[in-house]
Amino acid sequence: MGAPPAVPDDPAVVAARARARARRRRQLRRTAPPPPASGTPPPSGQRFEWANTVLGAGSLVGGLMFYAGVMHSSAYFAYFHVRASILGFGFPQMIIWSLRLVTLPVLIGLALLAVTPRLPELLVALHVPHRVTLGVRRAVRAVARQYVLFVAAGVVLMLLWQHIQPYGWAAPLLVAAGLVLGQSDAANPARPPRGLWRRGFPVAAAALFLVWMIALVAGRLGTQDARSAAAHLVRRPAVVVLSVERLSLTGPGLVTETLPGMHYRYRYTGLRLILERDRRYYVLPVGWRARTDPAFVIEDDDTILVQLMPGTQPQDGTDPR
Repeated sequence: MGAPPAVPDDPAVVAARARARARRRRQLRRTAPPPPASGTPPPSGQRFEWANTVLGAGSLVGGLMFYAGVMHSSAYFAYFHVRASILGFGFPQMIIWSLRLVTLPVLIGLALLAVTPRLPELLVALHVPHRVTLGVRRAVRAVARQYVLFVAAGVVLMLLWQHIQPYGWAAPLLVAAGLVLGQSDAANPARPPRGLWRRGFPVAAAALFLVWMIALVAGRLGTQDARSAAAHLVRRPAVVVLSVERLSLTGPGLVTETLPGMHYRYRYTGLRLILERDRRYYVLPVGWRARTDPAFVIEDDDTILVQLMPGTQPQDGTDPR
């Protein structure tokens, strides 16, 4: 006859099982990697991934800001009949020009765009009631699943392009938003988009529509800033041009004087400065009209003396801007 079966409460059986569990725990400790100590720097691979992410995001933002600066400056100087490409602006100047787009509505929109994907987690962290959080999740999913309507609305606005100005930027914005929502997990809970056609093409198209929107907004703001500058032209720095020879300067509000016996025989007043670049002064007469009057480029050399003076100031002494 064989040995009798082991009794569950037998002390020998309990001790054997305990020893077996202890051996398994020791084996798991030897095979598992040690936990990172507090304050230990992340591995080099993780640091490289973070640096690559920051570099990529910074390059993207810098490229978009440069493009916005180019569009804004081109529209601004085109209003004064000057091509921005001949002015020789560099990357830093274009970044400064692009800051004109950093307005309060834009900052609010960017903040909402950054918070929206994490809105449910934010509500949980704020101890919002579960039913409210659940309702927000359902609303986000419902909006994301209607991404086709966003694209369709943008296409309709493009067909009505002449009738939606100056809000034409809304058309590419709606199309880009629809294409991005179509790539979200909320819009595709069962089958996430993968591959070049279902993911690569929509993302690239959304980026192109976003660039188009930036060009429209930057160009619109550039034209608005130029019109504002022209409407308050007398407040800009005054330019007095002294010349040895007579210059072909004519325009509304421009005054020409002859100074007998002086080295600089001709003096021109009634001009306002738009830009000074590489000893070239881009000036306009105080009565300048955008449709009919030219802009003048005065190059400072031995035969010309350019004097800069304050423009017309308000009587109360406040900042004209």
